[in-house]
Amino acid sequence: MSRIGRKPIVVPQGVNVTIEDNTVTVQGPKGTLAQTFDPRLKISLSDGQIIVERTSEEKDVKSLHGTTRALIQNMVTGVSNGFAVTLKIKGVGYRAELKGKDLQLSLGFSHPVLFQSLDGIAYQVPSPDTVVITGTDKHLVTQVAANIRAYRIPDPYKGKGIWYEGEQRTLKPGKAVGKGK
Repeated sequence: MSRIGRKPIVVPQGVNVTIEDNTVTVQGPKGTLAQTFDPRLKISLSDGQIIVERTSEEKDVKSLHGTTRALIQNMVTGVSNGFAVTLKIKGVGYRAELKGKDLQLSLGFSHPVLFQSLDGIAYQVPSPDTVVITGTDKHLVTQVAANIRAYRIPDPYKGKGIWYEGEQRTLKPGKAVGKGK
């Protein structure tokens, strides 16, 4: 049995969960999330805990067990605490700024890069080299962060680019000049 799948999900105070035909709706102080899961899994709510159980021992059902539990846990965490990803921008002239609710990045291109604000996503720019992406849906927050990072992935030689906060990378030493004859 899946070690993650068999753990119950504790529903915190202020979060309401409704389950109808394997559609789980979670409401909390930060918003509402809903998702429909595979009908071969039984999702139940009792005593303030959500329990995910398998209905068979088929291989694909087993593989969905832990994944479904993790997705529901992320929904509960998202509506109660939210998710945030912090990006660090490194490079001469590279900076970020807010234009209303949209995010504008200067990344060395001939034009600024503009990211439209999405429903459920908020941008914060505490300093010109830091961007914080927040929201309730973990998948959406991390996907937006990956899309922003894709414009300038970190250069392995100079270290310029967009880094996740706390990301550790070893810079390459560059080309060594050989001795002539």
